[in-house]
Amino acid sequence: MAEREAQKIVQQAREYRAKRLKDAKSEAQKEIDEYRQSKEDDYQEFVKKQTGGNKKAEQDADKDIEEQLKAIKAAGDKEGDDVVKELLRVVTEVKPEVPDRVGGPPKE
Repeated sequence: MAEREAQKIVQQAREYRAKRLKDAKSEAQKEIDEYRQSKEDDYQEFVKKQTGGNKKAEQDADKDIEEQLKAIKAAGDKEGDDVVKELLRVVTEVKPEVPDRVGGPPKE
């Protein structure tokens, strides 16, 4: 009878120990998950800050490009007709000239 009581006590101790181990594992996993989540949040915040700076630079570059395109278009509108006329004049008024490198017909 005392043996049975002792076995019962030992069995209860084993069950209690197993339960404590299981609880400790679940608590440790919970802490790991919380730590992992906090680090993931920190990382996402870092990425957000970094890409935010890049977006600002992209917006500034786009604005600068738009201003330059407007200036080019304005110059084209203002000077475009004169440029076309000058190109046509140069192409249609041919003045053949002998280059300085060429000395004329060969001498015999």
